[in-house]
Amino acid sequence: MLSPAIEKALNEQINAEFWSAYLYLAMSCDAEAAGKPGIANWFKIQFQEEQAHAQIFINYVNARGGRVTLMPIAEVPAKWECPLCAFKDTLEHEQKVTAMINNLYALAESEHDYATREMLNWFISEQVEEEENAKTLIDKFTLIGNDGMGIYMLDQELGARTYAEPAPLASGN
Repeated sequence: MLSPAIEKALNEQINAEFWSAYLYLAMSCDAEAAGKPGIANWFKIQFQEEQAHAQIFINYVNARGGRVTLMPIAEVPAKWECPLCAFKDTLEHEQKVTAMINNLYALAESEHDYATREMLNWFISEQVEEEENAKTLIDKFTLIGNDGMGIYMLDQELGARTYAEPAPLASGN
């Protein structure tokens, strides 16, 4: 059973994951409109991953006898000046999500909720990967600068990204 504080925090995280999904969908649409289908694909995969993250939290709250309370999703930006700008925003956003996950973990510790703490371990590792991916793409776009051929090639590379269901969903958790 979840404590009221943990249940409230998990519901806030569910909202944040859906907001993240909405943000990445907006980034995907912006890249598509700018004629960069590979970058649009990369962000579309991020959109799917964030929806999956929300579902993992939903499944967990339900499994622990809690009640999921879906809240309105705040507005997200709709346009970015350049791909580098979008990926810088991605890194900044993922750093905020990392802080949120860390705060959830600290709350679980303080509430002696070891099951929630254990569930959050997957998200902690996931956030390391999310930040690393964003940083790597920032580095690549910075290196490329305004070189059209470089942007084209990186767009092609990002177009090859495919969605993989997160392990907690694949295992039925």
